Amino acid sequence: MHVVRVTEFGPADSLEWTEAPDPEPGPGEILVSLTAAAVNRSDLLYRSGQYHSGPPLPAVPGSEGAGTVVALGANAGEFALGDRVVIWGPMGTPGCYAELAAVPVDRALVVPEGVSLVAAAATPIAWLSAWYCLRHLVDVRPGDVVLLNAAASGVGSAAVQIAKDAGATVIAVVGTAEKEQWVRELGADHVVRRDRDDVLATVRHLTEGRGADAALDLVGGDAFATAVRSVGHAGRVAAMANVALDPTTLDTRDFYPKNASIFGFQINDLMRHGWDPRPDLTALLTGIADGRFTVPVDSTFPLAEAAAAHRRLESARTRGKIVLTI
Repeated sequence: MHVVRVTEFGPADSLEWTEAPDPEPGPGEILVSLTAAAVNRSDLLYRSGQYHSGPPLPAVPGSEGAGTVVALGANAGEFALGDRVVIWGPMGTPGCYAELAAVPVDRALVVPEGVSLVAAAATPIAWLSAWYCLRHLVDVRPGDVVLLNAAASGVGSAAVQIAKDAGATVIAVVGTAEKEQWVRELGADHVVRRDRDDVLATVRHLTEGRGADAALDLVGGDAFATAVRSVGHAGRVAAMANVALDPTTLDTRDFYPKNASIFGFQINDLMRHGWDPRPDLTALLTGIADGRFTVPVDSTFPLAEAAAAHRRLESARTRGKIVLTI
């Protein structure tokens, strides 16, 4: 089979298109012929040597994908040859930038009719992250005002829809006029341009001084500090990234006087400590199949052009997910 591999840390052009032995499914595993693999910010960080974890080199990146079951190991549960499935795993395990992947049955789900494999491939990381942060951590409720940083990203575009589905008013933060119009079309009630507007002042104005009820930060650095300052009494803030790669300066007086709560989220760490994402992912896939949610795909690239896909994500011009097709 062909794979895209990281052999040394570096820029996008350091990704290597090469051949590798076909994997075989072991006990409790299925072998999947991949149709699509989503590109995540964590792939870029791993490739450049800036990710907080990951396998030793050389390694095949890609934490989520979708395709068709082509072989079954012993005790493969209810899976059958020909099933359309979505798969996921930690960085490099198994590595979805590949034509084939062997995965444990507890890291796979059958994709319902009405959901394309390209859309399915984009759900386990971005959509699950947005869902868990909004539904479990900050517990978005009907009537809440929710602030979403990087609202045009893969996670952000999912978060806009999930928050609206929960009955919230969404304040979306984006960086360009093009993204401003796009997130409005996704359902955002208010859009703040970080390149033009004072985010904190705008949130306070829109909430008549109360502050947001909840916030989801995907940026880190100063954006996380602003999210904390933007919530009001008993506000809830979830942070799940630092793509800015900058430190955050916060005064404890930014949150303790208003009894605010701050939650951290990292999806692989959560799974390592026992969280089974299948019930939540099933709910998301059902919502996509029912038409409640739409998975925005910014662009697709052939697997052999993974470097171009990485450059596209690094450009900060994306709206939604980037997917490799196989």
